Amino acid sequence: MKLAVGILAGGEGKRIGGKKPLRMLGGMSLLDRAIDYASALSKPFVVAVRDKGQVGQADIPVIPDDPAIDGPIAGLVSALRFAHDEGAGAVLTIPTDMPFLPSDLAGRLGEALWPNGAAIACSCDHLHPVCGLWSTGALHSVPQYLASGRRSLKGFAEAVGYAAVEWPTYPVDPFFNINSQRDLAQAERLLNT
Repeated sequence: MKLAVGILAGGEGKRIGGKKPLRMLGGMSLLDRAIDYASALSKPFVVAVRDKGQVGQADIPVIPDDPAIDGPIAGLVSALRFAHDEGAGAVLTIPTDMPFLPSDLAGRLGEALWPNGAAIACSCDHLHPVCGLWSTGALHSVPQYLASGRRSLKGFAEAVGYAAVEWPTYPVDPFFNINSQRDLAQAERLLNT
C-alpha cells in the first residue's frame, strides 16, 4: 500500500507563544524534526497549515487546512485529499510537537488499519489521534461527520471505525507533547538523557 504522510501544523500554539513548529529543540526546529521523520517514511509528504507563516520560509510542500472547517480535522481532511490525489491508500498524520515519535509508528499502525478506517496511536490508555493512519476511503465519511457538528479527530476516528495501538512509555512516552515552555524545557532534558 502506498503511504503519504501529513504533518499537522495548523494549530495556533497560543500556550507557547505562537509559531510552535518553529520552536527550537536540540538545535533543530520542531518542524524540521517532523520533516525528517516524515521524509524517512514517505515521499510524498506534506505540511498542513492554517497560515503559511506558521512554518516560516521553509521550502517544503505545504497545503492549507480546509478553510471551511474548524479544528484539527481541517488538517486531516486536507491531508486525506492530498494522499488520495497522490494515489496513496492511507495517510499517516503526525504533529510537529511530538519530537519522540517511535520509529515503528507507520508499521504498527499499518498492521492494525484494515478493516478499520483508522488506526490510532495510544500510550497509557490515552489516544493520540493526531498520530494516526487514516484510510483515504475515510474521505467519504467527512460530509456526514461534519454535518453532525463534531470536529474532533477522535470523533472522526470513531465515525470511520478505528483500532487503538498501544506503545510503552518507558523510558520516554513517545507521544510526549510540547504545549508550553515548560514542556519544551523538559523535552530538552529528555534529549540529553
